[in-house]
Amino acid sequence: MIDKFCRIKYMKHKIKKALGQNFLINPKIAERIVRDTNISDNDIVLEIGPGTGNLTKYLLAEAKRVIAVEKDDNLFSDLQNKFSEQIKSGNLILARGDILDFEFKSYKLLANSYKLISNIPYNITGAILKKFLSSREKPSSMTLMVQKEVADRIIARDRKESLLSISIKLYGEPKILFKVGRGNFYPLPNVDSAVIFINNISKNNFVKNKIDEEYFWRVIHAGFAHKRKKLSSNLKKYQGFPLVNLKGGGNSSAFSVFSSVLFTETLGNKRAEELSVKNWIELVKMMNVNKKD
Repeated sequence: MIDKFCRIKYMKHKIKKALGQNFLINPKIAERIVRDTNISDNDIVLEIGPGTGNLTKYLLAEAKRVIAVEKDDNLFSDLQNKFSEQIKSGNLILARGDILDFEFKSYKLLANSYKLISNIPYNITGAILKKFLSSREKPSSMTLMVQKEVADRIIARDRKESLLSISIKLYGEPKILFKVGRGNFYPLPNVDSAVIFINNISKNNFVKNKIDEEYFWRVIHAGFAHKRKKLSSNLKKYQGFPLVNLKGGGNSSAFSVFSSVLFTETLGNKRAEELSVKNWIELVKMMNVNKKD
């Protein structure tokens, strides 16, 4: 637990709720994040919302270079002063702006050429995950502080998959590193947090299975349209699929495949939350999509 004197140090900053600001004020947590992610002096790290620089300090001590993106003008100025030597040496590149507008080319970041590590604003967690997992310039790994309940959903702790968990598992391998109590932040949030690590990020599931990525997401979104309904019911009502080759031969609209015995017995009687990544891949391959030009 952080004592009151440590909290007072952070109270000089005017909290901007619109930016989802909750500062991590326990240095031991920041140090553990860097240690458990195995940062080396060959790594380029992208940090979102460095805030007061508590995590930045430990990243700079281990990484080859840190690119930190801060939206708050006042915090940006404080960081410029606090890390002036590291900025001058090139160890730290401090960028002012919104991470959702971040341009990879401006910082020469290529796919798997950097690691994303951050105590992210919880109000844009979904947008951040979507931006970096769907981008061509994916990080090799992501280490993120998120709400504990979000971390539990990502790994499907209750054994029920969600659109969020499937979205992440299609691109990488998520696991919870450790939990972080709300007392380690200022201002005190209403929820506990957890540090989640997503490793081996790539598009391999799409490439090796020869699956069209856009089409795949259309199927998944349709499948999760009504969580309590069986998958066959959700997908039968969705008319937006192109023509497919059915297993028995002949062309038909894609929803016709859901009447096949093979589909009904294997996947159709399940709800979307019961399907694993492997099951979703099996389903789309079963549909054997033939797109029209």
